[in-house]
Amino acid sequence: MTDKERSERREKQHEKGKLTAEERIELLVDPGSFVETESHVMGRSHDFGLAGKLQRGDGVLTGSALVAGRQVWLAVQDFTVMGGSLGEMHARRIAAAEQMAIRTGAPFIQINDSGGARIQEGVLSLHGYAEIFRANTYASGVIPQISIVLGPCAGGAVYSPAITDFILMVDRLSNMYITGPDVIRQVTGEEISHEDLGGAGAHCTKSGVAHARFATEADCFTWLKTLLAYLPSNNEESPPLGAAADPPDRATPELDELLPEREQAGYDVRDVVRLVCDEASFLEIHAEYARNVVVGFSRLAGRTIGIVASQPSVLAGALDINASDKAARFIRFCDCFGVPVISFVDVPGFLPGVGQEHGGIIRHGAKMLYAIAEATVPKIALVLRKAYGGAFISMASKGLGYDRVLALPSARIAVMGPEGAASIIFRRRICEAEDPDAERAARISEFKEAVADPMVAAGYGYIDQVVEPTAVRRELIRSLEILASKREERPPRKHGNLPV
Repeated sequence: MTDKERSERREKQHEKGKLTAEERIELLVDPGSFVETESHVMGRSHDFGLAGKLQRGDGVLTGSALVAGRQVWLAVQDFTVMGGSLGEMHARRIAAAEQMAIRTGAPFIQINDSGGARIQEGVLSLHGYAEIFRANTYASGVIPQISIVLGPCAGGAVYSPAITDFILMVDRLSNMYITGPDVIRQVTGEEISHEDLGGAGAHCTKSGVAHARFATEADCFTWLKTLLAYLPSNNEESPPLGAAADPPDRATPELDELLPEREQAGYDVRDVVRLVCDEASFLEIHAEYARNVVVGFSRLAGRTIGIVASQPSVLAGALDINASDKAARFIRFCDCFGVPVISFVDVPGFLPGVGQEHGGIIRHGAKMLYAIAEATVPKIALVLRKAYGGAFISMASKGLGYDRVLALPSARIAVMGPEGAASIIFRRRICEAEDPDAERAARISEFKEAVADPMVAAGYGYIDQVVEPTAVRRELIRSLEILASKREERPPRKHGNLPV
């Protein structure tokens, strides 16, 4: 490729609103820190009639660099070289970079911008994808893996990001799908645009494939650096400590005002998380998907924690299929990398409905139960207002493996809500009463006091402490300190059988 051709292709990349591979590396990493590996690799042009088209490096830049002072390994596809298509040596470079990331215990970041498999190389391209998928799988739970989709990512190429821990996309720039709009039109007759089918909005709000989306590449890289600051470099390190400027004994009386007195009233649980955790430390993950549960990273007294919180403002905080998947995946990531999990609980149960039952809520809900029971990191729950049925088990039960469970004085814990429970238990008594409404109100009050009051659960040892709202932050930090040295063994096995 001549200098003129290279310049023309870079200009075309810019016309699409995209940076080049070199520009992306320069924007992401610390100045002067990128060290390329295998830069002289070439494809086997004599086998495929590609002479004159292949370039050194085979359409991908790989190597090591520093990001905010942390070592990472990179694989950045170069769309200006044969559309970033993946051939034999292209794939081998990516897999080799990931293998080096595993050996050196450093996060792996891949930037996808590719037209897909290099058709001319046939089975060698397919074998190359398989090598990458295997490297992704071997790295899973060993080092953090982050995929940034900044162009097309179609067909088999989508499965590598799907195996990694986080997928980031940019609006009107990123696309991911197994089959594109043209194939769908031919096969099913459905009409849909590239953006509506596989754009950032579709995958952040509908499929849940992507974890965050951004307006620009620069915004994406800035967020990525923030994410890395919460994560250890590998599974043998502890998460990094942040600045602990926010006093650990700061009182939280505002919590009383945030929680509505009426059990059915909604509120934004993120306000609770921000109030209790270190100032400006909450980084939400999967913010637009399954919004009835909130997950993300935050800090308490500088320590990284993983947040799993009911969101009463969406579906009353009930757990459904998508929320269960979202929470289970996040919990398992936290457990892989030694991040304590704190559950903020205000949940009426699992969402009822024919669609949920036929969609497999039993199987999907079991993923969340499995994830908590499997996790060996410190697990702390705070019951804010209500915790009923199987959703209580998944979000706050010591029987499932939560190490420390706290509750506010106004919390309610039971198989079901007091209104429904009283109507079942005292049905005959209510029906035979002279004033059924007054009798129902009396029996609801009785159930709240005798069964659902948190002191009842505390009396059985299932609540460790009933905490006043003003002391919540202090008690959560004390709980983390108590559990900091936690060690928990599991029976020897190859691996469990997660209900996927």
